Amino acid sequence: MPMNVAQKLIKSHLLEGEMVPGQEVALKIDQTLCQDATGTLVMLELEAMGLDRVKTELSAQYVDHNLIQEDYKNADDHLFLQSAAQRFGLWFSRAGNGVSHPVHMEYFCKPGKTLVGSDSHTCAAGSMGMLAIGAGGLEVAMAMVGHPLYVKMPKIFGVKLKGKLPPWVSAKDVILEMLRRHNVKGGVDKVIEYYGPGIKHLTAMDRHVIANMGAELGATATVFPSDKQTLQFLQAHDRENDWVEMVADKGAKYDLHDEIDLSKLEPLIALPSSPGKVVTVREVAGRELYQAYIGSSANPGYRDFAISALMVKNKYISPNISYDINPSSRNQLEELARDGLLADLIHAGARIHQAGCNGCIGMGQAPATGRNSLRTVPRNFPGRSGTQEDSVYLCSPETATASAIKGVITDPRDLQMAYPKVKLPRKRIINKNELEKPLLLDDARKVKLVKGPNIASIPPLNPLPENFKLPVMLKVGDNISTDEILPAGARILPFRSNIPKISEFTFDVVDETYSKRAQEGQKLGGHAIIAGENYGQGSSREHAALAPRYLGLHLVIAKSFARIHWQNLINFGILPLTFADAGDYEKIKQGDVIVIDKIPQLMQSGNDLTAKIEGSGYTFTVRHRLSKRQIEILIDGGLINWVKKQNEKK
Repeated sequence: MPMNVAQKLIKSHLLEGEMVPGQEVALKIDQTLCQDATGTLVMLELEAMGLDRVKTELSAQYVDHNLIQEDYKNADDHLFLQSAAQRFGLWFSRAGNGVSHPVHMEYFCKPGKTLVGSDSHTCAAGSMGMLAIGAGGLEVAMAMVGHPLYVKMPKIFGVKLKGKLPPWVSAKDVILEMLRRHNVKGGVDKVIEYYGPGIKHLTAMDRHVIANMGAELGATATVFPSDKQTLQFLQAHDRENDWVEMVADKGAKYDLHDEIDLSKLEPLIALPSSPGKVVTVREVAGRELYQAYIGSSANPGYRDFAISALMVKNKYISPNISYDINPSSRNQLEELARDGLLADLIHAGARIHQAGCNGCIGMGQAPATGRNSLRTVPRNFPGRSGTQEDSVYLCSPETATASAIKGVITDPRDLQMAYPKVKLPRKRIINKNELEKPLLLDDARKVKLVKGPNIASIPPLNPLPENFKLPVMLKVGDNISTDEILPAGARILPFRSNIPKISEFTFDVVDETYSKRAQEGQKLGGHAIIAGENYGQGSSREHAALAPRYLGLHLVIAKSFARIHWQNLINFGILPLTFADAGDYEKIKQGDVIVIDKIPQLMQSGNDLTAKIEGSGYTFTVRHRLSKRQIEILIDGGLINWVKKQNEKK
């Protein structure tokens, strides 16, 4: 039977289950990726599991998110992660070496392999013909210990590309078009596979831009074929021996289908404050501007910076515009300097920042209150920039740069200039000085983990109770993101290794009284949260599950969940249920007490449970879609407890 690329990748790594959409499958994982905002917990989890050395073909730990060292906390965590990488056998990328996704692509991505990472944008590696999946840190830790990754078998969503991008339109506009058509839930429980004659006109880094923001569609993964463009990228990085061809068989079928004529696309932009609010740039042209920001994992390629540099060559940006250049890797920063492009950017008024995530995650470069910021980053959730009342738009480097030149939001086609031609370097700079190899096992065993005073052990979690009698501590609407559940940024992320402290910021953006009320409610046995559609979209950070769990969250009832957060809730012993009738959402108020009896028995006997609101006589049906294994994990109080129990049995 002819297979598409996604099916080939899944079949070649299938350990358990059948490739039937919706059924749980277990996949062998070849590589893992961690970044520092999530990696500290992963390393603490590995320590708790008693790992001697990672079991994967390759695992890497990057320091790219928390680069600001305004005190000891981030610096201490960098040393902890370095010592953990040495102890457990990981590659270690030091602070300033670059964003995990493009750096991993430069050095480690291999067509035909699987990758799971504790960052939702791990899916960017699908640009190289890999099956790359973002997950919570516990899932990544399990893969490093040697366990398979368990996921619901996704549907394969084929997107045929034809034609060629016109001038002033680039890869960012392709993924924005997908978001315009399908919004932030369009990829949930799906792998998006791009194919067709238009593929040959997209470089490996163009594909990275599109695959990266598959996370914004909610997709399990994004897959591109491994072809001549992939080979050219690997050759430029002296890794041509890693290339294998991975293309769809003739006659391969897809569960869902769409088609994009690249030649008909125009510059697009996502309005504040959702990646799904996409319109043409022409519709918002003329709006005032404060900041234009180039870079991040969503536009990390040489051409993304080069096109901006060529547009501003011998020019100066408009006064009062903060023109921020956020290099994605040290190698690319060195290349831009070598080729004279960095000088063009600096002369035009650019502010050059170190290679890392920086402003994308709210670590600096925050915009002024009430002012518009155009960014090439993947997300614009409320407050993610570091400014609580922010107004962030998502766009291509062409649109951001044209707007910086004019001082207002500008369609780049309206500039009185020819579209610059970017010539990609045939040979890339390969500087591994900031990348540490794994130690040999005997040397690794001599390493002691370096723990600063801000690093605390993971709090113990109790098993699932027999019955729930939980007050609704918070009721929220649709598309609540993990940035709203537990914000990022320079104020909060330094406490990522200290769950008691970071929990104080839980739901700070939505309801600043939540944390205090939840702490008081712990005396009553915990609480519940009621939510709308797509609860937990966005980042894979498991702090958004663990911190509420620490505060006593035992139950979330939502209309629907984002994939990664749904799994993170299970991993930390929080029961995720959906309304059988979405209309019941309207009947429940904050402060109501929800009662569910005989929970373990009901979960094991079927998918439906009966809940009631205490004192009102109102009952309603809720559902779970848990596998037998996930039910066991919940009953034990989370994945760490379940692993310990399995080890005791062995």
